[in-house]
Amino acid sequence: MSGKKKGLGRGLSALFGDERPKDKPQDVRQSNTVSISDLSRNPYQPRVNFKEEKLEELANSIKKNGVIQPIAVRPNKSEKGKFEIVAGERRWIAAQRAGLHEIPVTILDLSDVESLEVAIVENIQRDDLNPIEEARGYKRLNEEFKYDHESISKLMSKSRSHISNTLRLLTLPQDVIAMLEEGTLTSGQARPLIGITNASSIAEEIVTKNYSARKVEYLTRNKKGKREEKIIDTNILKAQDKIENRLGLKTNILNKKNNSGKVIIEYKDLEQFDLLYNLLTKY
Repeated sequence: MSGKKKGLGRGLSALFGDERPKDKPQDVRQSNTVSISDLSRNPYQPRVNFKEEKLEELANSIKKNGVIQPIAVRPNKSEKGKFEIVAGERRWIAAQRAGLHEIPVTILDLSDVESLEVAIVENIQRDDLNPIEEARGYKRLNEEFKYDHESISKLMSKSRSHISNTLRLLTLPQDVIAMLEEGTLTSGQARPLIGITNASSIAEEIVTKNYSARKVEYLTRNKKGKREEKIIDTNILKAQDKIENRLGLKTNILNKKNNSGKVIIEYKDLEQFDLLYNLLTKY
């Protein structure tokens, strides 16, 4: 697949005011107040679940202060005079709960792909999606709109490895994906489970025993045959974490059954190397 865009897409530029496209009419961005009933949700909206507590907080704020920031919408293709929400669906739902009949909107002339771009960026930057919603948004950009990982990376201002790793979460078993959606499992805890046959049982153990992402990484490394020592010593993990916190550098302690082993301290550049060198040689 070939990349389509670099940086912000045209839809994002229109929404955030970076530029006005030359090939679009001058009224591409209009501000109005419309009936709440004239709005419908965005079919490209990556967010599926809204936290009830946050919605209630927002509804109470709207009752007191009104809707301060207009919702971004585009004309509904199938119903003249009605609009489809591009960004701000949470405000729309909260406004209904607050008893509002009208809501301020900014009307944009956006294509389907631009609508998806804006919806993903608006959610990630302002009210984080859960990892699975984020991954599904990237997947739609990739499969439906032919964005490659590099193009998504530039669009979202995130590393290519982040995009690839997030998409790989979708290969996990459905019950593990459900844990990610519910928030009982973090992406850091789940990522090491990718490609492991008994990922579901390990995920349940992680949640039950509240394992850190670092401990999960060690447990799964053993499952994948990447570690000599099969028994994880929690004292070793604690020592490792303590060294990391003291140095500010990633540290691995590889301890064998006879208690011989290695301490591996990683550095990313010469500045970190100089720091490590000075710490090790000042005595």
